[in-house]
Amino acid sequence: MSRNIYIDNTNVEKALDFFLSKLSLKRKTEKISVLDSLGRVLSKSIFAQKSSPNYSASAMDGIFLWAEKTYTATETSPVFLKAEDDFIYLNTGNPIDYSKGNSVIMIEDVIPQENGTIKLIKSAKPWQNIRPIGEDIVQGEMILKENHVIRPHDLGALISSMIKEIEVIKKPRVAIIPTGDEIVDIFKEEFRENSIIDSNSYVFYNLLKEWGADPIILPKVSDNLDLIATSINEASKKYDCVLISAGSSAGSKDYTKSAIETFGEVFIHGVALKPGKPTILGACNHTPVIGIPGYPVSAFMAMETFLKPIINFLTSMKPEESFIHGQLSKTIVSSLKHKELIRVALHFIDDKLLVTPLSRGAGITMSLVKADGILEVPQNIEGISQGEMVKVKLLKPLSEIKDYLISIGSHDIIMDLISDKIKLTSTHVGSFGGILAVKTGKTHLAPIHILDEDKGTYNIEIIKKYFPNNEVAIIKGIRRTQGIIVEKNNPLNITSLKDLTKSNIYFFNRQRGAGTRILLDHLLKKENISPKEINGYEREGNTHLEVAMAIKTGIANCGLGIQESAHITNLDFIPLKEEEYDFLVLKSKLQDPKIQEFINFLKSEFFNIKITSLPGYSLKNPGEVILIHD
Repeated sequence: MSRNIYIDNTNVEKALDFFLSKLSLKRKTEKISVLDSLGRVLSKSIFAQKSSPNYSASAMDGIFLWAEKTYTATETSPVFLKAEDDFIYLNTGNPIDYSKGNSVIMIEDVIPQENGTIKLIKSAKPWQNIRPIGEDIVQGEMILKENHVIRPHDLGALISSMIKEIEVIKKPRVAIIPTGDEIVDIFKEEFRENSIIDSNSYVFYNLLKEWGADPIILPKVSDNLDLIATSINEASKKYDCVLISAGSSAGSKDYTKSAIETFGEVFIHGVALKPGKPTILGACNHTPVIGIPGYPVSAFMAMETFLKPIINFLTSMKPEESFIHGQLSKTIVSSLKHKELIRVALHFIDDKLLVTPLSRGAGITMSLVKADGILEVPQNIEGISQGEMVKVKLLKPLSEIKDYLISIGSHDIIMDLISDKIKLTSTHVGSFGGILAVKTGKTHLAPIHILDEDKGTYNIEIIKKYFPNNEVAIIKGIRRTQGIIVEKNNPLNITSLKDLTKSNIYFFNRQRGAGTRILLDHLLKKENISPKEINGYEREGNTHLEVAMAIKTGIANCGLGIQESAHITNLDFIPLKEEEYDFLVLKSKLQDPKIQEFINFLKSEFFNIKITSLPGYSLKNPGEVILIHD
């Protein structure tokens, strides 16, 4: 089989319009029990088969009588009546016999007397406290309109009007076909080393469930053109839509395009969407067939862009999408070649909404997990400048986003620990990135650990330099040990920084502006070691765990990081220096309830016990506030 050497770059809107024009989408209906109808969409209007109430009934516990017998009743001239002769007792819901009266007086207005008589001190009106036939629902009236989504209280109206079965739009059945020799479904088979865990199929499945479809994950198909083509052909005869997971690009084993063409037609291969470019739009046996890219983020964007409109039509659902406008916190550079959908974090600072782009990699699943929204960069612009107002599609409730304490700065594992107990969202841009975020008003606080080479102290001196007006304070955090993370059992016998210059040793560094990078440069300078002597000095990771995993997976032999990262990844550790990891905050923010909650958590017994149980950590006055002075 020859390689697909060409992928189109069709405009997204044109691709979707063309795709839909080629399909003959038809909604299907089915009859179901009202008891199973919650969340279903009506295919036609519903009319009452019975009035509710279907008989005249008492609306109160009380007495039933002719109103005329009470007309003269007052406090000074009460009326006395005798049971059975003048009235009868009844309860709420009892049927009304109009041959015996025309009014119900609630029991609270009835004053019992001796010998079965009662006293009334105010008159009644005809038809009071009587529910007439059809007061709630009249037989033949429309109860619910076509395309209405059934809610719990709608069931009450349907059942009360004696409707037991309704016609609803049938959920479209969607087949998901996982492909690839390299993928493994951990719920159906044993994990294999050097395999890719199939998470996409389950993301697709649950997205489709959320959208109102009826999905099924079919058996995995290996990288074989005939097998994939046969699976597509068979599925397209049984289901309303078919998804092929992976194999949509231009690799030697990307068979999706050719497999669809074996029994059907490909309308579009390649769209001007980033991520999501390799998407394939086609049909087989008049059934929509979509080839979804294998990278998780690309897959999600392709699903949202091309499959969701189809499901919305087939279900007749009109999902509400929430948008909000905010200020972009840093410039986005894009390309005129495609529309770009960028995952963003949303931060509220002083009631101002800041929009911060997250990692743009198509394979970075966590960027979707962490994203608060999606920012669309149209194909006809080359980017958006910092400070511009942008429109964001929300992925989370706005109320949830507003509650968060924002932390931007250096990475440490404890930030995850803290965010598990209080509402905190943390972005890792290094210590200097955190200082800049505080200075520009883009964060509530910034974790930092910057060594002053002259005085040998942490954080205070650098803060005085960047905030000469003394408008900031330090919240004391933790002490942690930095050192060289090496492979398990240290096979290359690395014992010092000098060993990093050996030709057979490959290093993995932290990003520029990170406190760990600054510490490394300081230590190298003290030992007269040039960064140019270290293989891999220019390779960068944004977190300590990223460095540790680079060593764990053989990308590097060593890197500078904290001891806990080595412990988590089962690597060895050579301690070099204890440092102070603190939190920078504006003095004006110290009384903010979110900051106060944060300080109290640092002082808590729980935090003390948790931190001191971790290797390489210690505490000294956590939560203490130090005001910066000249």
